[in-house]
Formats: sequence, C-alpha cells, structure tokens
Amino acid sequence: MKIDFLHRHHSQDLSLSQDLDISLLRTFVAIVDTGGLTSAGKKVGRTQPAITHQIKRLEDSVGRTLFDSNRRQLSLTRDGEVLLEFARTMLRLNDEALDRFLVPDVTGHVVLGTPDLYASYLLPEVLENFSRSHPNVEIQLRCTRSIHLNAALERDEIDIALMTNQPEFRRGELVRREPLVWVAGIGSDPELRKPLPLAVLPQGSVYRHHALEALGAASLQWSVRSVCDSIAGLQAAVLAGLAVSVFPRCAVVPGIRCLDETDGMPRLPPIELVLHRKRPSVSDAAEQLAQYIARALGEPEAGPVASPALADNGK
Repeated sequence: MKIDFLHRHHSQDLSLSQDLDISLLRTFVAIVDTGGLTSAGKKVGRTQPAITHQIKRLEDSVGRTLFDSNRRQLSLTRDGEVLLEFARTMLRLNDEALDRFLVPDVTGHVVLGTPDLYASYLLPEVLENFSRSHPNVEIQLRCTRSIHLNAALERDEIDIALMTNQPEFRRGELVRREPLVWVAGIGSDPELRKPLPLAVLPQGSVYRHHALEALGAASLQWSVRSVCDSIAGLQAAVLAGLAVSVFPRCAVVPGIRCLDETDGMPRLPPIELVLHRKRPSVSDAAEQLAQYIARALGEPEAGPVASPALADNGK
C-alpha cells in the first residue's frame, strides 16, 4: 500500500499556542492499530478519503512526516513512532476525563473474575485508569481458572468475568484474540530434547489442548515434565530451563524467548478473551466496568461470539 500524504516540514513556523486535534490523533492511532486506511475508517466512522485528509492535517500540525510513503507496506517514520506514544497517552487522558465528567456518577461494589494471567498482564493499567475515572466503584478481584469462573457466574458469586472462551460456556462478548506462543528460557534449549519436555496447565486447559493438538498434528513426540496450576508456576519451569511451554504473548517476560517454526515448533491458534456478565443483568457499576475493559482491551472486529468447538476446557 502506498500512502501519498502531503509531507511538509515547517516546524519552525509552528505557533506555540497551536493545539493538537484529538480527533486527528484518534484517526492516526486507528491507522496504526488496524494496519490500513479502510479498516481505520470503519473504526472511527470515516471514509478513506477523509482519513487521508485527516493525516495530512495532522502532518501539517506537527510539521513532520508520519508515514513512510516510499514503501508499499504501511509503516511509521521515526517521528511517527514518537508521536504515536504521545497520541496514545493523550487519548487515554481524554477518554478518562470524558468518563469522569460525562458518564453519570456510579457507585457500588463489583466482583470481577479473571484468570491470574490476565489479572497480572492485561488488567493492572485498565483497572487503575477505571478507578481514577470512577472513584466510587469498589472492585473485588477473584482470580482462578476460567472453568471455575464460569461456575461462579452460574452461582451468582461474581458480577462480570474476563475469561478464555470455552466450548461449553454460553455466548460471551469477544474482547480480543491473543496469540499463543511457544516459549523457553533464555540460556537453555529444551526444544532440542527428544521427546520434547513440556510444562503445562492441568487437564482442561485450552493452552494445553492447543499445544498437544499442534504437536500431534506435526507428529512430534512430547513428554509432560511439569504441571502447574498458575502462570507463575509455568514461568518458573520455563525460566529454570526444565521445559517448553505455551503462553499468551502478553505473558512473555524478560528471561523468556519465543519459539517458532524455525525452531521446529508448530503453529498455534490464538485464544479468545471474552466478557461474561451475571444473568439476568448486572449493576450500573458492573456494566460500566465491563464496557471499560472491552474498550481498553478490545480490537476493531470484536463482538459477540459463540464458543469454539474444542474438546478441552479450562484456563
């Protein structure tokens, strides 16, 4: 794709009183996140020509070229990468301010259920920002595997749950698809051992199901060397060099490296993160939190989904 925006370098003429337009920044971030003008237009509700015009205006405002027009694949210039970080921060603050003053004040107590992995790697900043804009909502976290959260929902013990999609669960709201990756510790090479040593979650885990199914389809021999009930346990096994494991990409931390086909590992499908609400309805506070999580973690094509046809269940 060739992007032919106007490239004007007139930073020396910029007025110190000039303000950046939030709507232009929102379009800019949408292009980066969706990877194209058409998909960005769908996200922000504008036509492709309008999107192009907005980027021209933004480049005029900052006096810098934001996208490299000499490549067919859409890519940011160094100035574009710098502006992207500012844009994300400004949009977050803008949206928090609107939530704080335009959304009716809500109070209440919300029990949010989620696996420990999502609580550790996806939700801290989301919950911090929500608490700033909704200071009168008390959030209680309940962290356990998705199969247990689903049972807790049915018993009305939690209000909302961010879970991994499961075949036996009722329809949920798709929030995002998270890639699964093979992982090993830096400084160790368990992927070279025969049979392949694995660190996995207990029976009933979607991560475990996808890992074993992919290995079986590739006719690779494997042996379970470590079974852990939490992501912390899996990380310990991987960092110690005991085994290969399967993580969502968001849980890859320093000291852990990703493996792919060049390392002899088969491809893995993504997992689906879904939101479930207590039936028949939830409080205003719980609904506000559910919508906030969906916006913060969401992707352009997310929406209601049915459960996939997996033979396994779990985390």
